[in-house]
Amino acid sequence: MVFGKIYTYPNNPRVQKALIAAKYNNLEVQENIVAIGKDNTTPEFLAKFPLGKVPAFEGADGFTLFESNAIAYYVANKEGTQLLGKTRKEAALVQQWVAFADNEFGPTAAAWLYPILGFYPVNEAATNKAKEDVKRTLSALNKHLATKTFLVGERVTLADIVLVTSLLRFYELVFDKSFLAPFKNVHRWFTTCVNQPQFKSVLGEVKFCEKMRVADASAAPKAAAPAKEAKPAKEAKPAPANEDLQKALDAEAAKPKEKNPLDLLPKSSFVLDEWKRFYSNNDTRPTAVDWFWNHFDPEGYSIYKVDYKYNDELTLVFMSANLIGGFFQRLDHMRKYLFASLVVLGENNNSKITGYFVVRGSEIPFGIQDTVDYESYNFEKVDPSNKAVRERVNAIFAWDEKIDGVKFADGKIFK
Repeated sequence: MVFGKIYTYPNNPRVQKALIAAKYNNLEVQENIVAIGKDNTTPEFLAKFPLGKVPAFEGADGFTLFESNAIAYYVANKEGTQLLGKTRKEAALVQQWVAFADNEFGPTAAAWLYPILGFYPVNEAATNKAKEDVKRTLSALNKHLATKTFLVGERVTLADIVLVTSLLRFYELVFDKSFLAPFKNVHRWFTTCVNQPQFKSVLGEVKFCEKMRVADASAAPKAAAPAKEAKPAKEAKPAPANEDLQKALDAEAAKPKEKNPLDLLPKSSFVLDEWKRFYSNNDTRPTAVDWFWNHFDPEGYSIYKVDYKYNDELTLVFMSANLIGGFFQRLDHMRKYLFASLVVLGENNNSKITGYFVVRGSEIPFGIQDTVDYESYNFEKVDPSNKAVRERVNAIFAWDEKIDGVKFADGKIFK
């Protein structure tokens, strides 16, 4: 049953938070695309939404609502949900972070991102101030997330949803690797969120910018010059801001996408997807591992031994397994190029994480190096023709009862 519909222009970032909340609450919310300046000015639309603003929500029961945060709150506020917090204090904290997202990143987006998108004049002083403001804000956020997976409590709340959607354009346009380097906790949190199924079903595969975009002064609109006295003329209606934004976003989408360098490599005889299916549908020993070595292409793929650097800090086995799970979750964008098996060996308070990555190409791809987890692991390229290496790879793939003489405790497969 349809819970309601949201009137909006296409790809409106202010609608995404309500749609993600709907996914968490298993509510069907439809998007109704409107032509700005036309559909939202009809008597029928204005009767429901007097300001003519979008996004605007209309429930199946006829209830109407405007303002994106109010819509997101209404969709999130389902009986039994924890999106708004489990206690009164958590509920207040959720609202705190929702306001934080709007107040801290709304103005800086206008000053920094809008000139890049081409519908604000370039103002270098304003842009530089916005950059410093964003750094200050991210520093505070990074400190908060140092010991937390999510903003409030142990699960995703509306706070995470709203803040992620507020940061999305920053990540796509200006948050390159060097800018994010001091804010590893923020980046870990963001990538964890956008790789949740509910986020991905709305946002798709989030493309992180590789190099910070800068505004093109020649393409941006010029600041208004002082008006000369002239005869009164018929005043032209300014284009609605939402329409300007959509034109800029459409232009961004129309630009040709850069190919992943791994897609430009010579074709390999080893088909990774075929291996993943075979591994899933057959006994690992001897069937799957025999297939792997019979088909593996050492020219097109590499095998890396992977070891966690801080095994002395590991405590409970299930927490170590969750550590692997988080790493794999943040590698979802590499699924086309990677197969991996990481295991926890030992017991509570005396364990280690080890395993193997099978990667496309001869080096560790940037898509792996760019994750926040990468620096916590040692990667050692191994010789696939070495018999001892093959035996250990087989043991890791098969999750043998004992590996390196130590009891297998838990593991995760990335496929």
